[in-house]
Amino acid sequence: MVGYSYIAIFVILSQLLILFQAFRNCRYVLSKYRKQRLGQTVRVAIIVPCKGLDSHFEKNITSLFKQDYDNYILCFVVEDKSDPAYPELCSLKDRFAEDSRALDIKILVSGQAESSSQKIHNLLHAYNNVADDVEILAFADSDICVRPDWLSHLIWPLRGYRYGAATGYRWFVPEKNNLATLAMSALNARVAQQLGNTRFNQAWGGSTAIRVDVFRKVGLDKLWPRVLSDDLSLTYAVKKAGMKLAFVPACLVASYESTTWPKLFEFARRQFLITRVYRFWTWLFGLAVTLYSVLCIYATAALAIYAAYASLANLPLFFAVPIATLLCHVAGAVIRQRMIAELLEKDRPNMRFAAAADILLTWLWSLLLFVMMLSSAIGRTISWRGIKYKLISPTETIIKTGG
Repeated sequence: MVGYSYIAIFVILSQLLILFQAFRNCRYVLSKYRKQRLGQTVRVAIIVPCKGLDSHFEKNITSLFKQDYDNYILCFVVEDKSDPAYPELCSLKDRFAEDSRALDIKILVSGQAESSSQKIHNLLHAYNNVADDVEILAFADSDICVRPDWLSHLIWPLRGYRYGAATGYRWFVPEKNNLATLAMSALNARVAQQLGNTRFNQAWGGSTAIRVDVFRKVGLDKLWPRVLSDDLSLTYAVKKAGMKLAFVPACLVASYESTTWPKLFEFARRQFLITRVYRFWTWLFGLAVTLYSVLCIYATAALAIYAAYASLANLPLFFAVPIATLLCHVAGAVIRQRMIAELLEKDRPNMRFAAAADILLTWLWSLLLFVMMLSSAIGRTISWRGIKYKLISPTETIIKTGG
């Protein structure tokens, strides 16, 4: 099998290239996350949509009250006052408002969405209620815990117009060390590792900022009333306008979660299906890369076993491919776990099992990721926080049932 020599070389080199890119992204993150971002004085509105009480809700919300920034307002938005988050937000405001550097703290009630997701409906309601002197909109989810200089870092790339928007990302810190939660953390970590100083960055709505004039210029005020996904539609609009997205390492934030296998598969299918509708070529590329990763491990391992059974020539070469691939995957997992251990130093003890699972079971996560992506290839209906949506296109969504 002379031709296999070329295939083997190609596979090994491609895995080394992927590993090199992961290393570059890691170096970029570690070189940026500790920098001080001083001197920003523009007025910022932090908009936080809330529905129910997430894990560590008080800790997460309190971190937004304690931002080291002098010119920001806080806008929390719920659908209805009957939401459990509403009285909790009122209580937290009473307790922490005096010590917060926020100029104003609002708790808004948006009402029920009619043509977009409830989250986007909440975001737009807050956007329509911010003062005209607000220059930057920052969006945060209620399930993240941020560092005191999160806002200063998030808006730093928006000093001029080199970037259309700035984004962070989440890192799941397990509340329980059951296998489903460890799998969620490992799979999410793989996605987080792809972000860096690259034009392929995607916005994540849980930690994103955009200038108000850019928000209007790219038409998000007109697009959002018809769509489901805040971050993918923002990415779509910003990139369509020819602008770039900046990834901000200091805004890679902790999200404290636990899950079960049914909830994990529902979550993963929802995320990938939304990506398929909003960014089809991104989804297709991700599916192809994941399939390639699975083939490089499992198919080449099966071929090596067959080569040994059939006593084929160049047997070491057959075994070199799956071994080299697996070692590259393990090295990539080690790189990202060492990186996050520095970024989320306080959470390091709670991430030990997740780090070990990511590294030791990396061969399993590749297969699981492929199955989850494949499950999103069919259908256009999802359930999100008790509400069913049908995704017609990147610019149209139908609400099928109430929450």
